[in-house]
Amino acid sequence: MDLNTVTSYHRPASPDQITSWQFGDSWLAGGTWLFSEPQVGITNLIDITAFDWPSLTITPAGLEIAATCKITDLETFTAPSHLHWQSLPLLGECARSLLASFKIKNEATVGGNLIMSLPAGAMISLTAALEAILTLHPRQGEPRQTSVIDFVTGNHQNTLQPGELLRSILIPDHALQKTYAFHRFSLSQEGRSSVLLIGTLCPNTGNFILTITAATPRPIQLTFDTIPDADAIKSTITTAIPDGQWFDDPHGTPDHRQHLTHYFAQQIREELSSI
Repeated sequence: MDLNTVTSYHRPASPDQITSWQFGDSWLAGGTWLFSEPQVGITNLIDITAFDWPSLTITPAGLEIAATCKITDLETFTAPSHLHWQSLPLLGECARSLLASFKIKNEATVGGNLIMSLPAGAMISLTAALEAILTLHPRQGEPRQTSVIDFVTGNHQNTLQPGELLRSILIPDHALQKTYAFHRFSLSQEGRSSVLLIGTLCPNTGNFILTITAATPRPIQLTFDTIPDADAIKSTITTAIPDGQWFDDPHGTPDHRQHLTHYFAQQIREELSSI
């Protein structure tokens, strides 16, 4: 779509070249959402693709994902077997859970999906479940870090400040070594998720984490010292997500999402208990 309010375009070589931020400014990376509908408040595009951040970097701390990493790169990523990253296939499963053609996946970025902060954002599901830490760069001041769970606050809402730039997403090594179970429902095979649950189990401590996304406006994460029994996980979900807090849109009613969340949670509990 033509953005007929845009009157200027910049392609800086580094974020340091953008020292101020004005109303009407917007970062541009993949642009798959930006160019999908009118953006009447945007007058200046700042293209960050020239920053040349490495898309995926293996570090002693884990896997660092640049905000500009294309979703298709995440989907096809492999890591050396000696790392024992048992959760690595989850990257591909979440990438394939987006309502997106191959054309979109070749342009859309991991960071863009996080910043959109939609309930069905599968990159949110992935990074929340694997306990990722985001590094954010404000225009003034020092970089700050936050968890994905704290970053996304609601439907299309997050804690990003005006002019602040998402630099990277770090998935810690210990989270990648966990085993996982993934359950998702959509109205069509390639459709937008209406419920997406991921359970992870630590092989060393037995710690169990259940991450609920798409069914709620923001990701909900429940942590247990061990895999809970059926009654415990049911009551914990009921307390964490009371009536009125389930997401409602054409892809699923609150009652439908609530039912499937409880159903998938029990399946995940049983699946990981059998390991």
